[in-house]
Amino acid sequence: MTRPRSILITGAASGIGAAIGRMLARSGTAILVHTRRNRDGADTVAAAIRQAGGQAEVFLADLSQPEAAGLTVAAAVEAFGGLDVVVSNAGFADRTPFADLTDTAMAASVDGIQGAFFRLARAAIPHLRAATDPRIVAVSSFVAHTFRTDVATFPASAAAKAGMEALVRALAVELGGQNITVNAVVPGFIRKDAGAHRAIDPAALQAQTAKIPLGRIGRPEDVAAAVAFLTSPAAGYITGQALHVNGGLAI
Repeated sequence: MTRPRSILITGAASGIGAAIGRMLARSGTAILVHTRRNRDGADTVAAAIRQAGGQAEVFLADLSQPEAAGLTVAAAVEAFGGLDVVVSNAGFADRTPFADLTDTAMAASVDGIQGAFFRLARAAIPHLRAATDPRIVAVSSFVAHTFRTDVATFPASAAAKAGMEALVRALAVELGGQNITVNAVVPGFIRKDAGAHRAIDPAALQAQTAKIPLGRIGRPEDVAAAVAFLTSPAAGYITGQALHVNGGLAI
């Protein structure tokens, strides 16, 4: 019996991660819904995946802890018999100005974003080598590309996301001969779930709309659609790329 296409999505209890889980859900897929602590949100996403015909399990782990990535990958492999797709979405935004950043805060951003991706991909590689159409997709951010006086800056987050994109490109070269593609999706301004933490207040976010050629803030589903394409067989000749999903926001 053919096993389902096994997909690991980190930070999947809300927002972009949840939208990715819902979009990839269908018969023949099995998705590990990872979250750090939002069990209720993860359970809701898992229920939606099952309703769409897929399999789903929930796994809680703090990916800033060194052992957590390996445990998360192992949970997906144990639950579904293998691993075909890794979507590294978990992360956070820190808008602290450069001069006010502490060593601790800077290290937290780098380790929680760039470090988490590094450990997750490293743990997944042995399993992806045995997969069909194996994929790694990292969710980055416009903050690593857009540096203007009229757009909010996030120095720690920008450094961490830019470092993650560099790892994506390096890994794409290393894994190309094994037919494992590695790409990044780079969201622009994206709406948050109701009640979720916002690094930019709603009024300021609305003001940013004037800077977006398509005239609206993005939806989590816009990003999820890009991830769905990059994880599909149709994207088999695309690797080492950063696909911007930002409504035309200048970078």
